[in-house]
Amino acid sequence: MNKKTLHFIIGLTFLFNATHAQDFKKEFDNLFQKQDTLAQQLLLEKWEKVAPNDAELFVSNFNFYANKSRKEVIALGQDPQGDTVFQLMDQDSTKTDPVGFIYGEAYYDQQVVQKAFEWIRKGVKTHPNRLDMRFGEIYLYGELEDYSSFTTAIIETLDYSNKNQNKWIWSNNKPLDDAKDFMLGSIQSYQLQLYNTENNDLLNNMKQIATAVLKYYPDNIESLSNISIVFMIQKEYDKALESLLKAEKLNSNDPIVLSNIAHAYKLKNDTASAIKYYKKTIELGDEQMQEFAKRQIDLLQNK
Repeated sequence: MNKKTLHFIIGLTFLFNATHAQDFKKEFDNLFQKQDTLAQQLLLEKWEKVAPNDAELFVSNFNFYANKSRKEVIALGQDPQGDTVFQLMDQDSTKTDPVGFIYGEAYYDQQVVQKAFEWIRKGVKTHPNRLDMRFGEIYLYGELEDYSSFTTAIIETLDYSNKNQNKWIWSNNKPLDDAKDFMLGSIQSYQLQLYNTENNDLLNNMKQIATAVLKYYPDNIESLSNISIVFMIQKEYDKALESLLKAEKLNSNDPIVLSNIAHAYKLKNDTASAIKYYKKTIELGDEQMQEFAKRQIDLLQNK
C-alpha cells in the first residue's frame, strides 16, 4: 500500500467518524428532550466506541450525568424555592399570611455529578479551545455553590484566553464572533452571581477574578469597577478610588463609574469630591441615576 492510498483511507475514516458523530449528537439531543435516560446511556456507549475523541461526545456525557445527578424532593418549610410553591393557610385563623409552604427542593447526587465533571474536564483537556465546555463546568459549580472551584475554573479560562489569544470555538466547533467580548461579558455575569449571593465571604473570590481579568485586560472597566466595589465594602476607600479613577481615564463618560467614584468619596467623607462626581453623574446618567445623584447631593449638603 503506497502513502497516497493510506492517506486516502485515513481521510475516509475521518469522514466516516465525523458523519457518525453528527448523527449521534442529533440522536442524543432528541433522546435528551424525551428524557429517555436508558437510551441516552446506550447511545453514549456506542458513540464512544466509534468516535472517542469527538468534542460533542464529551459535552453530551456531561449533560447526561449533570441532568441525571439532579434530584428533587418535596419540602415543607418557610423558605420556598423553585417555580412551583403551594401556600399553607391556617383555616381557623383570621391571618392572611401563610403559615408555611410546600415546594420542590433540588439537590445533586455527588457521585453522579462527579462523573459529569470527569467528562467535561477530559473534554477541556482534549479540546481546550471549546469555551462552551469551560462555561458548562463553571455553571455546574455555581449550581452546586462550590464557589472555590467556580472561581478557579474562571481564572483558568482567563489564563488560557491569553494563551490562545481568544480564538474560542463553541458547540459543533464553530468559531465565536467577538470571542473576547463574549468571554468577558460572561465572566461579568459570573461576578454578578457571586455578588448577588450577598455573602461577604465571597468578596475575595470576586477580587481574585477581577485581578485575573485585569492581568490580561487592564482596560476592562467592568473589572476595575468590580474590584472597587469589593474594596469599598472592605472599607479600603483609597484602593477603591485608585481603580475607579483608572476606569474614568479609560472612559470619562461612563455614568456608572462616575457614580461609583462619588460613592467612594462619600464613604471617605470627602463631601466636595462626592458632590462633584454626583453632578457629573447627573449630566451623563439616565433618569434613574440622575434622581439618585440629586438625592445624594441633597443629603450631603444638608448633613
